[in-house]
Amino acid sequence: MRLKANKTMSQQQLAIKLRVEEKEKPRILSWERQRLLIHAAKTALAAALCWWLALRFGWRDGYWGSISAIIVLQSNVGSTVNASRDRILGTLIGAVLGFSFSLFGTLPWNYILAVLAAVIVCGLLGLRSSSRLAGVTITIIMLVQKTGPRWILALDRVGEVVLGIVVALAVTTLVFPDRARLRLRDGLAQEFLVMGAFFEAILQGFRGAPAENLPALHEDALAMLRGNNQLLEEARNEPSGGPGWREGLGMLAQFGRSLFDALVALEFSVKDSHHDAFAQQLEPELGKLAVDIRSGFRHVAGRIHAWRFNVAPTQMNLEEDIAQLEARMDAVRHTGIGFSQAEILRAYAVQLHLKQIARLLRASRVETSRAIGETQE
Repeated sequence: MRLKANKTMSQQQLAIKLRVEEKEKPRILSWERQRLLIHAAKTALAAALCWWLALRFGWRDGYWGSISAIIVLQSNVGSTVNASRDRILGTLIGAVLGFSFSLFGTLPWNYILAVLAAVIVCGLLGLRSSSRLAGVTITIIMLVQKTGPRWILALDRVGEVVLGIVVALAVTTLVFPDRARLRLRDGLAQEFLVMGAFFEAILQGFRGAPAENLPALHEDALAMLRGNNQLLEEARNEPSGGPGWREGLGMLAQFGRSLFDALVALEFSVKDSHHDAFAQQLEPELGKLAVDIRSGFRHVAGRIHAWRFNVAPTQMNLEEDIAQLEARMDAVRHTGIGFSQAEILRAYAVQLHLKQIARLLRASRVETSRAIGETQE
């Protein structure tokens, strides 16, 4: 069977891949340390700048601006914008409710009602992440003992938070900006490579011993999906990086989820397979489709990294592979009476999932190319 013939080759490729990854680890770690140092420097710069500006404005409690800057300044521009929005909305709601409830009633009842109202209002407005910040603002306005009207304390609090947010946004945008969309692009390319390795490990277990790293690859692919979904939400808060960037990134993330679901279904289909003789009759068409799917994962990953999708893979045609496999299935259908029902059902399930994965791979490239407005070559 061609899948078996390629098993040794796959193990050799995996060994080469592991050696390459070992060489790349120092570079990756160095880059991560560099990003950590840049983020630390940007945070310190934003905090110090807020404190200096607050002194210039005559705010005695200007440290709240520094605190706000430290809290909202995240690892990339998109997440900083998201955290800034949550903080400013929570502060505004807390300032209004804190001042309003301080006008009537006595402590602690008016304070309790104010916090209760803040959580309810934020929940009704779909701002659950802002409810804690609203409660903090209410606490400062109503419980901190200071002379002067409460409305001045509320305005000062809002002004300090706005200062911290403005400074944090300026620093994250102008000083070594780290764009969530660029991290997402690299993350999606890596996601397709990981899913390609997951696919290879699944097929190793088809009519053979399951790959030892199959559970780890499953978890790696799932972790990549979750991380990229988070980056996608952050990237939507950033200015567009060109025609169709948001649409293309969102489409690739959606195809990634669909491919992972198809891979999990394929993993379930090949479970407990032991030398199914019926599947041998589907060679070499079944093996050719599997090999081209492996290449397809790598090709799409390369297209994502280059952000150019109108380049079709050479020396492979997934639709032609599917047509040849379907013809082979028709040709051997009459021989099914000589095999167990489990073997036949497993073979049909495998070829069905392979066709689905192949079509999803092709569609991920073609549909993304259309979404970003490329002219087809």
